[in-house]
Amino acid sequence: MDCRNSQESTLKEIFITQIENKIISGEFEIGQKLPPERELACQMGVSRAVVNAGIVEMSRKGFLEIRPRVGTFVSDFRRNGTIETLVSIMKYHGGTMRPAEIKSLLEFRSVVDSMVIRLIGSNLSDEDAETLDSLVESIGSAQTPAAAAAHNFRFHHELALISGNTIVPLIYSSFRFSAIYLWERFARKYGISCLYSNSRILLDYIKSGQTDEAVLWKQRYTDKALSGEQQIYED
Repeated sequence: MDCRNSQESTLKEIFITQIENKIISGEFEIGQKLPPERELACQMGVSRAVVNAGIVEMSRKGFLEIRPRVGTFVSDFRRNGTIETLVSIMKYHGGTMRPAEIKSLLEFRSVVDSMVIRLIGSNLSDEDAETLDSLVESIGSAQTPAAAAAHNFRFHHELALISGNTIVPLIYSSFRFSAIYLWERFARKYGISCLYSNSRILLDYIKSGQTDEAVLWKQRYTDKALSGEQQIYED
C-alpha cells in the first residue's frame, strides 16, 4: 500500500468513527437523512472518495441504509447490525460502555459460558486440565489488572476451544475487546485475587466433573457483577 492509500484508509476510519459515534449517541437519529456526500466531505475535511468508502462500510455494518437516487439514511443498527457493529458499540467513547450494554453483554456471556461448561462436562483430558491450570495461575500472578484480564480471557477462550464447538471460540474472539475491558475494570475495583478466585473455583468444579455446580458458580458471580456486591458499572 502506498502512502496515499494508507492516508486515505486512516481518514476513512476517522470518518467512520465520527459518524458511528453520532449514530450510537443518538445525535443522528434512526431514519434521519445524512447530508450529501459532497457536503459531508466538506464538513469533515476529507475527499468524497473517503466519504463514499466510509458510507459503504457503515452500510455493511448496519449503521446506514443507502437508497439509490434518494440518499443515505441512519439505519436501526440494533436490528440490522453485525458482530462488527457490536465492536463499534463497545469502542464507543474509547470503550466506555453504558450500563445497559454491560448488562446485556454479561447476560449473553453467562448463557454462552454455561453452554461451554456443559459441552465439556466430565470429558476434560489431563492435558487440557494442565493447560487450564497454567492459564488460571497466570491470572493470580499477574502484576496489573490489565494483564490479569488478558490472562482471564485466554482461560475462557481455551475453555471454548476445549468444548469442541467450532463456533463458540470465534464468538469469544469477537468479544475479546469488551471482555478484557470488563474484567480489567473488575480487577481494578475488587482486586486481581478476586478475579483469580472466581476462575479458580470455576475450573476446580469443571476438573472434578461437577458440571451443575460449575454452571451455578458461573451464574452466581455473574449475578454479583450485574446486581450484587461486585457490580462493574461505572461509579
